[in-house]
Amino acid sequence: MTKKKVFILFPDGGGLRNFAFSDFKNIGDSLDFDIVYWNNSKFPIKKALGFNEIKIENYAVHSLTPLFSRARKHIELNISKVKFNDDVYETYKFPLNFKGIKNILKSIFILFLIRFYGSEKGLKGLRKKIENLERKNPKYKACKSQLEIHKPAVVFCSNQRNTQAISALLAARDLGITTVCFVQSWDNVPKAMHVVETDYYLVWSDLMKMELLKYYPFINENQVIVTGTPQFEMHYKTRLLQSREVFFKRYHLDMNKKYICFSGDDETTSPLDQFYLEDLANAIRSLNLKGENLGIIYRKCPFDISNRYDQVLEANKDIVQVLTPYWEQIDHKGDMMPLPEDFEMLYNVCEHSEFVTNVCSSTVFDFVAHNKSCVYYNYEQPQLKKGIRDIGQNYNYVHFRSMPSNEAVIFCTDKNELETLVLNILKGKVSNVTEGLKWYEIVVGKTPTEASMNIWNAISTLK
Repeated sequence: MTKKKVFILFPDGGGLRNFAFSDFKNIGDSLDFDIVYWNNSKFPIKKALGFNEIKIENYAVHSLTPLFSRARKHIELNISKVKFNDDVYETYKFPLNFKGIKNILKSIFILFLIRFYGSEKGLKGLRKKIENLERKNPKYKACKSQLEIHKPAVVFCSNQRNTQAISALLAARDLGITTVCFVQSWDNVPKAMHVVETDYYLVWSDLMKMELLKYYPFINENQVIVTGTPQFEMHYKTRLLQSREVFFKRYHLDMNKKYICFSGDDETTSPLDQFYLEDLANAIRSLNLKGENLGIIYRKCPFDISNRYDQVLEANKDIVQVLTPYWEQIDHKGDMMPLPEDFEMLYNVCEHSEFVTNVCSSTVFDFVAHNKSCVYYNYEQPQLKKGIRDIGQNYNYVHFRSMPSNEAVIFCTDKNELETLVLNILKGKVSNVTEGLKWYEIVVGKTPTEASMNIWNAISTLK
């Protein structure tokens, strides 16, 4: 019997952790699939991992596609705002750029598209326009040629949010090849980040399935399959566990201290993030003067290459130890991409920290998987001024409405209460683990250890 050939399409490096560095391929191999990585990312899959790889060498989308896609997002959000009578959708929009003649012309064109296609019917036409643009793109022809040569039965796209995938998936659909896409992140659906159309969609949970059908009524229920996500499977791989002694020695931590993790955010989500780190450092310093022996593990946001934390880190280098995630730019250009070593680091940061603090990060789920608490900062910084985004709007986002209760995380609403909150968590008086695990199941799904197998089982049934 011929093996079922599956192309794993990576439009970018975002799928590496889920589908290359995990056990995903090993499981597929054990089920006798013929797996080929159709790689549009810069990461050298064959060289680094030894996997069968076909490179997509043409990285160019049609010159108008980004502008039409930007308009599509705005129109979808406008429609959602009216349909659901909810102003939250306005906060998902990034402002247009009117600096410089080139940006002004682009922004004017986008505004024209928003007005011209600004209805349900117009949105449908805009999607078709984007497809027509990409069919004229040389990348479409190149992808189609590769598919005609290698003849996969299924093209599985690692995420739904990148315009780089459009040409490849259109070529597959036009050749009658079954296409399926994984919805990458827990917040993607309400934010109008659905860029590609495929025959099937794999989602984390019943919640995400409901959202996909709610926001995209042209998708039929039988096209959406709940599988879970491989993103959290690593937390159940005890082979990744390092002893406290080994982990602390590797990252120059003090064996006599208990560490609290501060998980850094990107500059868009939390533009004043460094001051929350400073608040935590001040609370830890005060507690240490009262007899505690505490430190901070600062795990940087992989995408943040700013120097905004430098002053706080220098002033608190006796308390804060920086652990830089294993992410890098391939050839020192393009998007930041994870490396396989980051699995082990994150697992052990969760295991050997007392709890985590951050601004609205999904690391709440990483830590509750280790039965550890999470604090969300939810107060304004005095440095907040016009033109700087207030983090408070984050907690109004649709994906936070999935919390079963306000106890699913520990909210810190006043920095003057942070010291007491830290001490109470350390003493076991405050925890969000029980409610956090309920939230984890709602968002991540009921079988967090079986997602990779579920995905392969789903692919095996696709015609």
